[in-house]
Amino acid sequence: MFSREIFGSRLRRVRQEKGESQTEAAAVLNGTATLISDMEKGRRTTTLDKLALLCEHYNISADYLLGLTDEPRPLFPENEQRK
Repeated sequence: MFSREIFGSRLRRVRQEKGESQTEAAAVLNGTATLISDMEKGRRTTTLDKLALLCEHYNISADYLLGLTDEPRPLFPENEQRK
């Protein structure tokens, strides 16, 4: 079952693992640091288009970010990772 809190904590975790600030993550979505902060705190969600951008950027499956699985599988094999 989808939970904003799980989505937010997982987004924060993958962002921090990549060493990005909220401002840098927001640039991926053409948004603001406040948008990322609100998503990480469970106050907001995002569109499917932006979810896809996050998954591609962090190379992580949407199932994991959405809390539908606890296995953080990569979206692309490492040798096919998009830049």
